Amino acid sequence: MTITATAPRKATRPRADALRNRERIVTAAREMFVEHGPDVPLDEVARRAGVGNATVYRNFPDRDALVREVVCSVMDRTAQAAEEALAETGDAFEALERFAHTAADERISALCPMVASTFDKNHADLEAARQRCEDLIEVIMGRAKAAGQLRTDVEIGDLMIAVAQLSRPPAGTGCGSLDRFVHRHLQLFLDGLRAPARSALPGTAATMEDLRNA
Repeated sequence: MTITATAPRKATRPRADALRNRERIVTAAREMFVEHGPDVPLDEVARRAGVGNATVYRNFPDRDALVREVVCSVMDRTAQAAEEALAETGDAFEALERFAHTAADERISALCPMVASTFDKNHADLEAARQRCEDLIEVIMGRAKAAGQLRTDVEIGDLMIAVAQLSRPPAGTGCGSLDRFVHRHLQLFLDGLRAPARSALPGTAATMEDLRNA
């Protein structure tokens, strides 16, 4: 019996306009989740994105899928900012600063609580984005410590707690008037991470495992 080989099927690439629509939806959703929280009507998200309701549901079958994509995209962009800073200058502490300030601009403190409250926090896409971000910051902090730039008694959990607390108020609180202080206070914290340390810190360093178990 002769077996005739068949040509492999070519993957269909999304059209450019479809990709742009998806990006507009994610951007609009991120803005509205920050302003009003994750329960904002998806019809309103579609209106701000300038697309039809059907386009939103074609890309994201339910609210959980859209919230998850927003959180993943924020983590991806903050990680990318740190990667680009490290590639441009080779300075680990500068990369750490770029990560922290980008996380503030992305309003990561308003979005991260959604991970626990609105969908499966163990979803594969979310785990992959979170792991990429955590691994990168671990590497950058390790390099900064090895170079004598970063005090040795802090861990990634300390950084994430401070960024979350200093970056933005929780979603939907309407405290936008405080935005002008964010980068100033965040830089004050970052300067406090520099080595040599001026004082000993009370307690113990916070790891990501500590945050998950809190």
